[in-house]
Amino acid sequence: MKLEKEGHEKSRRTHERSEKKSTHSSKDRGKDAELNGKHRHSSKKRPSDPGERQQESAVSSSGVKHEAGEADMDVDATADPDERTRHAGPQKSSPAGHNHTLKIRSKSCKERLNHKEKKDLNHEDGNLKKERNKDSNQGDGEEKKMKKKRVKEEEQEKNQQSAKKRKKQSPEHDKAEKKKVKKEGDAGEEQKKRERGKKEDKKDEESDKWKWWEESKSSDSQKWSRLEHNGPYFAPEYDPLPASVPFYYDGQLLKLSPATEEIATFYAKMLDHEYTSKEAFQNNFFTDWREEMTSEERKQIKTLSKCDFSHMHKHFLEKSEERKNMTKEEKQVLKEESSRLVEQYGFCVLDGHREKIGNFKLEPPGLFRGRGEHPKMGKLKKRIQPEHVAINCSQDAKIPEAPAGHRWKRVQHDNTVTWLASWLENIHGRPKYIMLNPSSKLKGEKDWQKYETARQLKVCVNAIRKQYKRDWTSREMKSRQRGVAIYFIDKLALRAGNEKDEESADTVGCCSLRVEHISLHRRLDGLEHVVEFDFLGKDSIRYYNKVPVEKQVFKNLKLFIKHKDPEDDLFDRITTVNLNKALNECMPGLTAKVFRTFNASTTLQDQLNKLTAEDMTVEEKILSYNRANRAVAILCNHQRAAPKTFEKSMQLLQEKIQKKKEQIEEAKRELKAAKKAHRDAPSDRCRKLVEKKEKLVQRLCEQLKKLQLQETDREENKVIALGTSKLNYLDPRITVAWCKKHNVPIEKIYNKTQRDKFTWAIHMTDESFQF
Repeated sequence: MKLEKEGHEKSRRTHERSEKKSTHSSKDRGKDAELNGKHRHSSKKRPSDPGERQQESAVSSSGVKHEAGEADMDVDATADPDERTRHAGPQKSSPAGHNHTLKIRSKSCKERLNHKEKKDLNHEDGNLKKERNKDSNQGDGEEKKMKKKRVKEEEQEKNQQSAKKRKKQSPEHDKAEKKKVKKEGDAGEEQKKRERGKKEDKKDEESDKWKWWEESKSSDSQKWSRLEHNGPYFAPEYDPLPASVPFYYDGQLLKLSPATEEIATFYAKMLDHEYTSKEAFQNNFFTDWREEMTSEERKQIKTLSKCDFSHMHKHFLEKSEERKNMTKEEKQVLKEESSRLVEQYGFCVLDGHREKIGNFKLEPPGLFRGRGEHPKMGKLKKRIQPEHVAINCSQDAKIPEAPAGHRWKRVQHDNTVTWLASWLENIHGRPKYIMLNPSSKLKGEKDWQKYETARQLKVCVNAIRKQYKRDWTSREMKSRQRGVAIYFIDKLALRAGNEKDEESADTVGCCSLRVEHISLHRRLDGLEHVVEFDFLGKDSIRYYNKVPVEKQVFKNLKLFIKHKDPEDDLFDRITTVNLNKALNECMPGLTAKVFRTFNASTTLQDQLNKLTAEDMTVEEKILSYNRANRAVAILCNHQRAAPKTFEKSMQLLQEKIQKKKEQIEEAKRELKAAKKAHRDAPSDRCRKLVEKKEKLVQRLCEQLKKLQLQETDREENKVIALGTSKLNYLDPRITVAWCKKHNVPIEKIYNKTQRDKFTWAIHMTDESFQF
């Protein structure tokens, strides 16, 4: 009994120690759990005993997951021995062995419990850390959001306050600023849209461009396979003057019929022009005007000097001012109407391609002016009616509709000609045509062929020159005259000249020269055998030149003028037809005009090779090109009267040059001062200032040079017309190759119209081309 009591006492003490230890460790773990934050409740079933619930609650509050069944097994010393044996395994049945076995079992159970609790605590600590970090991140995010919101609200409040303040201070200024910003924004958007539109249009235009030069050439006789168009655009009918615009004859008010009044307006519009002061103009106008008058008007109006056109003239000046002062909207309406007409009448379909028409608008009625002292100046150009017009189109095309109440003179389907419509003008009785635009295939092919023929002349020009030199000593006078005439065409690029009737202007060419047009000088200005030319060429442009010629040519000229009056023909044995026939025998397709084209293009090529250097600036290269072109214009006698605004424009340019020189002097003084300051006290700031001033001086000097080149160019071109030779006598491939070789933008030489005309040359020429 005593031994049993001692065993029970020991077991009790051991149990108490283990409980204290367990409680202590639980308290420690509870402190750790409190430090770590939240805890997780056990998902196990709670024990029913209050003491156990209290103990579990204490453990749970400290973050310990407690297994009730296992705890009971460890602490219940009075449990059934069979149950204990089943847990502990087979043991000896002695009392001492029983107590020892119980202690071991109790210890192993406690160890298992402690191990499990530690494991559960570690797992729970990891979950707690994750949750704490998550909550911490969420808290930081919420705090950042709140902070941003507060900052945003503060900024909005500040902006509102400043806006209210500005509104109170100057509401008009604020409105103006808003309008200005809006306007600038709209203008910027519109500008961008326009630029995008232009780029797209340019791309579309390039892609739609008919590259006919890459196709095989059709036969020379057949110009097209299919041609369709809408016919010409006729001038609108006459709109009578308002009743407030009177016409007086000999001081008496006179009401004119519409036809007579219309012709009177033609003269009234030109009242301040020099033409109306010329007697020939006045006589021709009055004669034709009287023919259109009614019989009653002819009886009353007998002298032009008694007619008062001043009120009509004033009316048209006012109308002109009104057109100048039209609003943007009114101008836009006219522009749209013009675009509509171009779209309707300005294009045709040629072999499946849309091509521009050159002059789709028929000339309105008016007064003929002519060039120079034309004998028919002032005559009436009558209104063209559909009954005067012949239409040309393909047989399978829709025939253009004539204006209401009218019909065409005739409709034909001739693909050997290039015109679309034709009529006879009443001044000279010659046919006039509506043709395609110079940028079209038909015009381009014609130009290309012309320049190719001129290039072929290089091969046989030496043989032709030998032949006409042999003709100088021929026994036949006709051969001698032909040899000298071809020499003049070759050396001086003279036009062949056409036979004219008495009513044409007194203009001459090589074959129509008269004795009075030349003077022979055995010696002049240190030169021998000089021929002095003085006559009116095409468009009544005076040709004046002193040229030394071959001795045999000089002798022949003396022979040609012998026993002749000044009015007699110099070459009385030949005509233009005979001359061109002889040239054609030398080379197929060769005419006096081809010779002129050959010499003009050859001169341009030689001058460009001579005048252009690689180290030149673009401006200097352009000046060289203009000088080469000027040499051609002088050769071909392409002269003009000095522009009316020439003196004024030159004065403005000279003022710019003077101002630029003053700026250079000022910049040089500033540069000198900067250099002195840098020498006295060297520093990076002073060095940078010196460099800046040096660049300024250099830039100003370049600008001055450019202005001086412009001045030289304008002065040299004062009475020279460069456009005629550039468009009609110079092979465009020479210019394109020169631009590509010397990196000169083609836009600097050719404007848009000229680039359209020579598209074929721009696309097919490389920098190696030589005429």
